[in-house]
Formats: sequence, structure tokens, C-alpha cells
Amino acid sequence: MSREYIIKAKKIVTVGKDKTIINGAMVIKEDKIIDIGKEKVIISKYKDLDIEDLGNLVITPSLIDCHTHLLEYAPSTVYPVTSETYNIAQKALVLKALMAGVTTFGEQICGSPMTLLSVEDFKKLAKDLPVNIIFSCNSITIGFEELVNFTAVTGNNSVDKDKLIEDKIINSLIEKSDYPGENIFINATPANLTEDIVPRAGEVIYTQEELENIVQVFHSKGKRIGCHVAGKDAIEMAIKANFDVIHHGHGITDDEINEVSKNKISIVATPLGGTHLKPNSPEDILKLIQNNILVAIATDAYLPPYEGVSWLNFNDKEAKGSPELMIISKPVIDKLIGSGYDENEALSLITLNAAKVLGIEEKIGSLEIGKDADFIVSSGIPVVEFSDASNIKRVYLKGKCLINRI
Repeated sequence: MSREYIIKAKKIVTVGKDKTIINGAMVIKEDKIIDIGKEKVIISKYKDLDIEDLGNLVITPSLIDCHTHLLEYAPSTVYPVTSETYNIAQKALVLKALMAGVTTFGEQICGSPMTLLSVEDFKKLAKDLPVNIIFSCNSITIGFEELVNFTAVTGNNSVDKDKLIEDKIINSLIEKSDYPGENIFINATPANLTEDIVPRAGEVIYTQEELENIVQVFHSKGKRIGCHVAGKDAIEMAIKANFDVIHHGHGITDDEINEVSKNKISIVATPLGGTHLKPNSPEDILKLIQNNILVAIATDAYLPPYEGVSWLNFNDKEAKGSPELMIISKPVIDKLIGSGYDENEALSLITLNAAKVLGIEEKIGSLEIGKDADFIVSSGIPVVEFSDASNIKRVYLKGKCLINRI
């Protein structure tokens, strides 16, 4: 039987219709938020419930990293693992992210020579982890001197380009995808490798007709579709093909921003990197938001920091991931706050907007009646007032405390 209780704090930043509640409280029952408001009102309505008093701490929604490679590629990127220790590394990466307040991930499965796991294996693994993982199944092209293609549904062996547009493959990607991640790589990816190893990174892989046909099939099956894309010409192709979500969008032009806004395309910005071009700057992301585009920030975890950008101050070249989501997002959120956006609007880029990309905004992303009780307790507002994960005192998933620094 689930516990029913009140939790109250000096401030609740809901990222929902109630905005910020000073001296607020929530009622948690059966994994859900069943009431929220001023603590005096809540406590008077639920006099028999236990109260967890968090004093001067702040409650916010837990964080969402809506574009990761946490289970498939990251273990061997971060750790010197073998097939015998891959699962341990996967769990270690999830724990690190939880400690930094991230409870939900948009996981990309692209097909990898590093692991023999299938899509079904990854989904089974996810069910045993104390987090929310939403899957996107993709095809991918790596920009080696000879282009190499993989898909989520053909295992760890490379395939010919013709397979990427084969009806059977496309339909299988559609069936196994839960949200519009980078289902299609319009550009060949550098895959975290240096230019001398991936000289064809950025090369456009598909024709306009091929992209339009793939999008049409996704839409005919009632599924949204996303793409990995960067550069003016490739982004123009994505817009014309009617993709629902653009991942990265590095190098987008003002004219293309207008078209993205007009066509209600969402953008998952990746300030850490992820394509052959310079990543999204705080100024770039502010412009997207000012043009009424739904924007979420993600890490593309795990990636080494893109060299030569002014907005990230990492002093090493080690791959960064979901545990650094706050650090990666902070320059952008500082820019929004400085431009007159409030804490709820700013925080939405790694909470509610990310949930909308994942298609689960009815369940998580903001603190509202009927939603899952996924939240964090901090000494301040995450990212807005700090980016050091040690300031996160508790992390809750469905009303249960998973991380406790109090």
C-alpha cells in the first residue's frame, strides 16, 4: 500500500499553472500529486496526514534529459568495460544522473558494434532501473572515409545505405520507437571522433524525396518523427520534409527559424555538441524561444565538450553526460533570466518542454494535480541559482525518495 503524506517547503517552483508557490505544500498519494497549494490550506484540508517539513529548501520538478545514449554507447565511452561489465556501467551512469536530479531520459538506440543488446533487451533493462526511460529507435550513419550505417533493429552489424530506406526497416523503427528522437540522421555524425577519423561527418545522407517518404510513413502510423540535423541545407530539407522534432539544429538560419516556428517544429538544443558544427549557444537558443519555438535542452550524453565555445567552462576533454545537465544548461538559463523570463519558464527547458518532446507531459515535467510525484528538493532553484549537484538534497520518483543528502 502506497504511503499518503504532505511535503512542504519554503518554495515550490511548479513549472505549471501555479508558477511559484511561496510556503507551499503537496499531497502525495499512490505515486501521484493529489493536491498542491499554500501550506496552510493544504494542512487544514488533510489534518490526519504525516507532514515532511523541508524548512527553507525548494521543491521543483525533477530534471529530464530528453536526448541521451546512456545505455548503448555511453558505458564504453566513459568506462573501460567489456561485455561482462557493461551492465554495471549502465547502472552506474544512471545512478550518477539520479544524484544530479535527472530522473527521466530520452534514450536513443542506434545500433552499436559495442554491444549485442537488442531494443527489447534495452527496454527490459530499463524496467529494472529506478528511472523513467523513453526510447527512440533510429538509423545512424557515421562519417568515416567509407560511410558506415547502423540501425536499432539490425543489431551490431553495419548495413548498406539502401537498408536505411527499406520499408521493413522503417516500419520496425516506427513500431519500436516511443518518441521522436533522432530517428533519422540526415547528416553523417562525427560520433565523438576527430575530423581526421570522420572526414565525411556532416555529409547529407538522404534525398529530399527519401526524407519525405519516411516522414509520411511515420505520420501514417500515428507517430511523430525526429531527426539529427545540422547546417543550413540539411535543416531546410528537414523543414520541407515535415519532421516534428529537430535534434541539434546547429547552424540554423533566421529564415529557417521562422519556418520552424510557423510549422510548430520543436527543437532539442545540445549546447555541448553532437554534430559536425558549432553547437547551440545561449544566444541561439534565446532566439528560438523568442520566436515561439518549443525548445528543450539535452546533453546527447555522453560527449566530450566541443572545443572553442565560450559558454561552457569545462577544463578537461572528458566526456560529459546527464550528471552535467545543470552545468550545460546554466548559461542558457542565465541568458533567459537576464532577458526577463521567470524561473518557471527558464526551468521548463529541462523539465516540462523536455516532457513535451517525449510525449509524456501529462505525466511529468511540472508539479500539478494528477501528475507523477517526480521532484527534487534543493537548497535553491536548480540551474537558476546553482549548478552544483551537491545542492540537490533529495530526489523523488513517484513519491519515493531515491537520493537523500539530508
